[in-house]
Amino acid sequence: MSEHIVEITPENAQSLLIEQSQKRLVLVDFWADWCAPCKALMPVLEKLAVEYAGQFLLAKINADEQQMIVAQFGVQSLPTVMLLKDGQPIDGFTGSKTEAEIRELLDQHLPKAWESDWQQAVQYVNDGQFGQALPLLKAAYVDSGQRADIALDYCSCLLHERRLELAEQVLAAVKMADQDGRYQQLKAQLELAQLAGKSPELEALEQQLEAEPENLELVQQLAVQYAQNKFEEEALALLYSHLSRNLNALDGELKRCFNDVLASLDKGDALATKYQRKLYTLLY
Repeated sequence: MSEHIVEITPENAQSLLIEQSQKRLVLVDFWADWCAPCKALMPVLEKLAVEYAGQFLLAKINADEQQMIVAQFGVQSLPTVMLLKDGQPIDGFTGSKTEAEIRELLDQHLPKAWESDWQQAVQYVNDGQFGQALPLLKAAYVDSGQRADIALDYCSCLLHERRLELAEQVLAAVKMADQDGRYQQLKAQLELAQLAGKSPELEALEQQLEAEPENLELVQQLAVQYAQNKFEEEALALLYSHLSRNLNALDGELKRCFNDVLASLDKGDALATKYQRKLYTLLY
C-alpha cells in the first residue's frame, strides 16, 4: 500500500471513506480473490492512483472479508467501483473498464489544474502575497477560458501590483452579462489608480531626466524609485533602453539595478520573463 492506496477495514472505514471523501475524491474498489475481472482491474486502478499522485484515494474493499461494508453500500456484483464525495457515491461502474474509460470518469470529477492554481492564488492573496498569486491567477485565467470570476480576482491582484494597463485589458474582456457589482467596483478602482498617476517626487525625477536624458545616475535613481513605487515595468523599460546601447553603462550599475528589479519580481511573473529574455538577447 502507498499513501494513495489503502485497504478498508471496519476500524478505518469512517476516516477513509467518509472523512477523506470530504477532502478529496475517494475511488472505492470492491473486489474478491475468486473474481478474475477484479484482479485484472486492480493493477489499472493502482497505476492511476500512483500517477494521479493524491488527487484521489484508492480504497480497496475485500468483499469476502468486509461483508457488512459491502451490504451498507448495496454492492451486488463484482467488481464494483464507486466514486465518493462528501461521504456519498456520486458515480461508478460495475464490471470491467479500460484504462482510458476510467481516466475519463476520473477527469469528470477531479478538479481541473486551473482550479488548483486558482485556489492556491486565493490563499496567497489572503496571506498578502500578491506577487506570488499573480502568475497562478494568470494561468487560471487563461486555462479556464477567461472565466469572469477568475478574471476579477486576477484584475484585483493586478491593481494591487499597479499593473494598470493589463488590468484594463482583463476588465475589457469581461462580457456584459458578467459585469456585476464587483466588476463595477474594480473598474472604479482602476479609474482612480489611473487618475492618481505618479507621485510628485517621481514626476520631478522624470522632468529632470527629460532635461538630461544621458545622465545615467538620474536614470538609475528614477529606475529605483519606479521599482519602489511598484512601477516595475517602467523601471525595466527605462534601464533596458540604456543597456541596449551599452551593457556596462555606469560601470555596470545599470545592469545590476536591472537584475535587482527582476529579482524583486516573483518567479513566473510574466514581466520578469519578458525582460529576462530581452537581457538574454543582449548578453548572447
